[in-house]
Amino acid sequence: MAETPLQMTVRLRAKIERRKNETRKWSDAYEGKRPLLFASPEFSAQTGGLFKDFSDNWCATVPDATVERLMPLGFRLEDGTVDQTAATAWRKSECDVEIGLALLEALITGRSYALVWKPDGVNTEITFEHAANAIVEYVPGRRRLRAAGLKAWRDGEYELATLFTPDMVYRWQRKGRSHEWTGRTVGLPRGEPSHIKNPLGAVPLVELPNRGRLHGKPRSELVTVLPLQDSVNTLWAHLLTASDGLALPARAILGMDRPVREIIDPESGEVVGEEDEPIDKFRSDRLLWLEKEGASIAEFSAADLDNYLRVITKAVEHIAAQTRTPATYLSGQLINVSADALAASEAGLVAKVTERQRHFGAGLREVMRLEALAAGERGRAEALALGTVIWRDPQFRSDSQYSDALVKLKSIGVPDEALWERIPGVTPDVIARWKRMRDDQAGAILGGNVAALYGPKPPEDDQGEDGPADELPDVA
Repeated sequence: MAETPLQMTVRLRAKIERRKNETRKWSDAYEGKRPLLFASPEFSAQTGGLFKDFSDNWCATVPDATVERLMPLGFRLEDGTVDQTAATAWRKSECDVEIGLALLEALITGRSYALVWKPDGVNTEITFEHAANAIVEYVPGRRRLRAAGLKAWRDGEYELATLFTPDMVYRWQRKGRSHEWTGRTVGLPRGEPSHIKNPLGAVPLVELPNRGRLHGKPRSELVTVLPLQDSVNTLWAHLLTASDGLALPARAILGMDRPVREIIDPESGEVVGEEDEPIDKFRSDRLLWLEKEGASIAEFSAADLDNYLRVITKAVEHIAAQTRTPATYLSGQLINVSADALAASEAGLVAKVTERQRHFGAGLREVMRLEALAAGERGRAEALALGTVIWRDPQFRSDSQYSDALVKLKSIGVPDEALWERIPGVTPDVIARWKRMRDDQAGAILGGNVAALYGPKPPEDDQGEDGPADELPDVA
């Protein structure tokens, strides 16, 4: 028996709810909200909640180092030309800002989502959704063919959900946590039906998954980081505890009774007993009496805290190796490193980012294909599906390195436009402006107006009181 739209909505909504615990786990790890693990019960009982909020957080550094090199600049059609219409739609929805947040969430939680829709029925809008609010279901046996998508969120006392299928869009609501979903009326114009036909003919919700496997779900970048992160936090807790109690030398007196002092009755002035002398008095006064024959002093040296630091350093090195994050990001030390050595140390990160560009690029191409479909341009949609995403160069270089590389490429005949694309941060709009400026310069030269290349000419009537300088006076 076929599943009804309402049954599919309830099932997908439950699937989102089951994913929330894992999503919250990775999000808390990124924020440094991690309980102290790997500590013995005795240590936990002794320190209590002293280290409850402490975290030497590397779970933020690893995804941040990756996402800062994932910057899409534009979209190229099948024939290699830049799609300016897609660039306009991209900026109109502020995707040039929001894409960084979406990719960061995908790296942290394993996936994020993009929704292409016309909320007012006229203007196309691209929004990005968190994994705790959206889900995409695929056709069985087809890893990329979307069968349905669900977006769920809360609006005051109501929980709202929208189910997208290739043919229809079903909009539901329920009050509080009741189990009864009804057709939506909240937020819809009066008289508009709850369920409408899908004008795109495709599921407009697109998953942006972090790299997964052929048989497996998308993967968080923090999977290998979190166990080492827990170890580092525990080692820091032990180090701080040791520094408080064992960082200073400790001395002991052997062969002597503990020092005591007399207890005097304040009324009679007579000695009524004795009590142990506070040890702090001897520390503050720097005085000690050794009256018993055979008494001696022993010393316990301060603990060597470098042992903890060495283990912490080794754990951070393992994080760097397993996540292909350069050691300079984790240690913060950059001393007497040549440009070639720095590039070699970042080779693993650059390769990882390049791989992520392929995976995320497939999703972004589908997003812009849906945008073209929403605009009614099916030809451009197909050209975008077979096109490419223009990414910023993931390799960070100095200006002199870029200049040297571009000059060498120019010497072997690489066109100017191809060289400009390799400059970091140069968008297709900037390249188009540079082309217009170059064409204007060429037109000025061919038109004989060479002086226009060097600034404005003086006005023609500014010739002085005696007329033009090159005109001889009339002596006839």
